[in-house]
Amino acid sequence: MTTHVSDRGRTGTVSSGWLVFAGVIMLFSGIMTMLGGISAIAEDDVFLATRNYVFEFDLTGWGWIHLILGILIAVTGAALFKGATWARVVGVALAGLSMITNFMWLPYQPWWALLLIAIDALIIWGLCVAPKPLLD
Repeated sequence: MTTHVSDRGRTGTVSSGWLVFAGVIMLFSGIMTMLGGISAIAEDDVFLATRNYVFEFDLTGWGWIHLILGILIAVTGAALFKGATWARVVGVALAGLSMITNFMWLPYQPWWALLLIAIDALIIWGLCVAPKPLLD
């Protein structure tokens, strides 16, 4: 006998623990990615300058990529709290894109990039293991 748990309560809010977990982690990841992007746009001195790396881009270019991606991740994380079903699919796609971006960001901020890759893996896991919504 199987029991189905709804992702949305009667008020339209999220009631699944996994979706709340993924939403909170997405908000955190989005904000941290935005802050990293702003630091890169400002060409802060906290970044390591490397040469002859395959994914070599201008630091300002990387900053804009991270700023835009961070905004998208944070907005999608907030949409999870509203119970938007599209946010699960978009969240998995954005977290996967963020993993690739942070992998290419490794020469500039190695430990921070590895931490965000792990956080993105948690986001994907949380979104995939959450129970599917029941049709009302």
